[in-house]
Amino acid sequence: MSDQFREVTSVSWFGRIKNALIGVLVGLLLVVAMVVVLFWNEGRAVTTARSLAEGASAVVSVAADAVDHANDGKLIHVGGALATSEGLEDEDFGIAAKGVRLVREVEMYQWVESSKSESTTKLGGGEETVTTYSYAKEWRDRPVSSSEFKQPSGHENPSMEFEGRSFQVSEAKLGAFTLGEPVLDLMGNADKLSISPTQKAAIESVFAGSQRVGISDGQIFLGANPTAPGVGDYRIGYRLVPLGEVSVIGRQEGTGVVAYQTEAGDELLMVDSGRVPAEKMFAEAVTANKIITWLLRAGCLLFLVFGFSLLLGPLGVLADVIPFVGSIVRMGTGLIAFVLALLVGTSTIAVAWFWYRPLLALGILAAGLAVAYLLTKIGRRKAAAPAAAGPVSA
Repeated sequence: MSDQFREVTSVSWFGRIKNALIGVLVGLLLVVAMVVVLFWNEGRAVTTARSLAEGASAVVSVAADAVDHANDGKLIHVGGALATSEGLEDEDFGIAAKGVRLVREVEMYQWVESSKSESTTKLGGGEETVTTYSYAKEWRDRPVSSSEFKQPSGHENPSMEFEGRSFQVSEAKLGAFTLGEPVLDLMGNADKLSISPTQKAAIESVFAGSQRVGISDGQIFLGANPTAPGVGDYRIGYRLVPLGEVSVIGRQEGTGVVAYQTEAGDELLMVDSGRVPAEKMFAEAVTANKIITWLLRAGCLLFLVFGFSLLLGPLGVLADVIPFVGSIVRMGTGLIAFVLALLVGTSTIAVAWFWYRPLLALGILAAGLAVAYLLTKIGRRKAAAPAAAGPVSA
């Protein structure tokens, strides 16, 4: 059975016009959605920045060895070593560990379909597309439905019997404080937990499946041969969030730490590995907020370009009656879409600034006008200087 399959499809000029008109509706919705997201993002960024500033000025660092109930309701920062009486165990394979969270990562060897399309515009505006579907066996952590393949015959995948799971303790002690799931959920920095070949017998004793059990590269392998896996074989690895020193910022509630509601609007509950000062934790949160803000701005601008390209798409299709003319028109509409995206995107951000940060926006505007006025005045003086000097005699 060939691991490649070619499909040739054709669309008439009128069919392409119909698709382009549908694209106009999609583009309009996309542009509107991105404007809304851009506006919301500016508000989110301001709310988060104000909440972090409020928290940084209100936080109280406390010792972990005793709980001072005078701090109930206050935003506290506490650091120390974690401890728990609970154990972690994946009963399906008998893997046990001591820590905050044990994560089981499962991959199955499966057929995967990929496709590559090449389109050619024909004289008269029609379009022919040649799509090549390729099939390869790969490790995937989610089931791949082979029934949706273009050529499922010979590329069938079995159902996935085992999936990734997470096993977490219900609570842990940080000195005299008790940390519940909301805090523990925020703890990361999981380390790889290597499975030793000496554990094979224990795994086999609890494993209820029919596959052969092996250990390869610190992982459990289910199948005949780990060096030559077959479709339906599994490799199962583990990661462990260990007990260790952590730093937590949140509202003290009895002997627990929960989310702190700021007047600015956000809830603050922060966790970091190791002994980290409150000032550094807030500084890192401020930096993260800025990065998220710029990533969302950039993403929205890219989608705006795509949206405007869809809105202008019918022009290129209409011009495709003569293919090279359509290519020229499409280059022009692409440039127009980019310019429109910049104009709409930056205008939305500017309006959002006036809405959420009116004083800062007015200050920036006033500074910009002042700079423009000074530059204009200096330019006029330089232009007037040669005229005042009079003509130069030979």
